[in-house]
Amino acid sequence: MAIIPHEKSSCGGLTLHKIQTEKYKTTTVVMQFKSRLTEDTVTKRALLPYVLQSGTENYPSSKALRTELEKLYGATLGVDLAKKGDFHIMTFRMDFANEKFLSEDKPLLEKALGLFAEVVMNPKKVDGAFDSSIVDKEKRTLKQRIQSIYDDKMRYSNMRLTEEMFPNEAFGLHVYGVKDQIDGIDANNLFEYYEKVCNEDEVDLYIVGDLDEISIKDLVTDLFPFKERTQASTDITEKASLEVEEKEVKEEQEIKQGKLHMGFRSGISYADDAYYALQVFNGMFGGFSHSKLFRNVREKESLAYYAASRYESHKGLIIVMSGIEFKNYNKTVDIIKEQLTAMQNGDFNDGEMKQTKTMIRNQLLETVDDAKGMVELLYHGVVSQKLRSLEDWLDGIDAVTEEDIKKVAAQVKLDTVYFLKGEEA
Repeated sequence: MAIIPHEKSSCGGLTLHKIQTEKYKTTTVVMQFKSRLTEDTVTKRALLPYVLQSGTENYPSSKALRTELEKLYGATLGVDLAKKGDFHIMTFRMDFANEKFLSEDKPLLEKALGLFAEVVMNPKKVDGAFDSSIVDKEKRTLKQRIQSIYDDKMRYSNMRLTEEMFPNEAFGLHVYGVKDQIDGIDANNLFEYYEKVCNEDEVDLYIVGDLDEISIKDLVTDLFPFKERTQASTDITEKASLEVEEKEVKEEQEIKQGKLHMGFRSGISYADDAYYALQVFNGMFGGFSHSKLFRNVREKESLAYYAASRYESHKGLIIVMSGIEFKNYNKTVDIIKEQLTAMQNGDFNDGEMKQTKTMIRNQLLETVDDAKGMVELLYHGVVSQKLRSLEDWLDGIDAVTEEDIKKVAAQVKLDTVYFLKGEEA
């Protein structure tokens, strides 16, 4: 199983990734815009993809666009935002039927890519700016999106933990931006920002499907005339420093269940050799249902409704999340710390290691089973400037030893303990 068959070529201002596979009955197109996360742009950027998918010059409303998608045999179009390390990524994605299964005179790929380009390159304009009625509608929706984080206490605690861990760094910003900045955005300044994005962002276009006999490069160059970037980006995420003092933050709200979230720094990121060992460490520590956190915090001591950890690989963080009763705060913090010490001391067996490796392997194979997952895996390589093949991954996980795990565990340092509790606690 080699690297996902993946042809990369430069098309003017974007990089085209053609992934030939006969695995799917559909063709998937994903366009990623990558730029540094900054406080000045985070909110405009959170708004922009939603404005773009709400109307173009030729299809001036969401309804007109939806009708056009229906004509393409029920094609789907969606947008998304992500934070990967120090970058704020905008994603546009389209899925449509593979034309080999259709009797069409004009290739469906051409029509679908044309519509996709229309959304990205040809937005609805009024007097040289966006349509302000679309911008106002999406501003209201963005406010609701941000509000929904406050209503979901698990997401809220994650956001607060990140803010506390990175108070003066861009990484502390939320992917949806800052609520107080929304009112200051209008059709003009958002359009200016859109032009800047088109001229300066690093753009990657992934096309996944049975593309064997199709010459895509010329089509893409015509449809997406981004101007050439002056220099290739060598920009990568700065790993979270290990020079930190442990701190505790408590907050009160009217809630029934306490949220205890703990942020650790590992000093190991996606591009590092020790990345695989940290993956296995995290799986054993809190990533799976056989992990130490799950077994000891939830099952054995019955202290938590849930207890798990996840690895943010570009910044090199391990985030532990648990839902507990207010009175169990001190005891739970102690037991979570004990699980890390146990990992550092090599207090685990071969069976646990094997089981964890098998689960990571299965997760990986499941990820590349889906076009979206395949693109996601390849795109990590763009963000970190380290492309790993599926083979590298599987071999890398397989090769992790007990010593490797102890070594990465020894580096893991607690940064912040964040506790959201009820007011009567």
